[in-house]
Amino acid sequence: MQGSSLHIGARKDAARWIDALEDEDLAFIKRFVLASGSLKELASVYGISYPTVRLRLDRLIQKIKLLERDDITSSFERLLRLQHADGKIDRQTMKLLLDAHRAEIDGERND
Repeated sequence: MQGSSLHIGARKDAARWIDALEDEDLAFIKRFVLASGSLKELASVYGISYPTVRLRLDRLIQKIKLLERDDITSSFERLLRLQHADGKIDRQTMKLLLDAHRAEIDGERND
């Protein structure tokens, strides 16, 4: 019985990051598993190069790590970092926006 409750707890933790992923990310994970983790096979299925598949996987790994971080409490910061992980904004822009956000929060605390 104890193993059963441990399994349920693990599913709860897993659901937290899985629920935050986009359908496209979930489809990629499904294809990755069905391809037995073969990036070469994924490249063939998607009709793209191996380095492109590798980049996609690296970005997905980065997103999952971000979703697992407990030290990010601001939904704005998490969204900003996820946009960067998706390649939608560059690192310099992310840092600029994050610094402005933190300065605004600090300014509101000092008022």
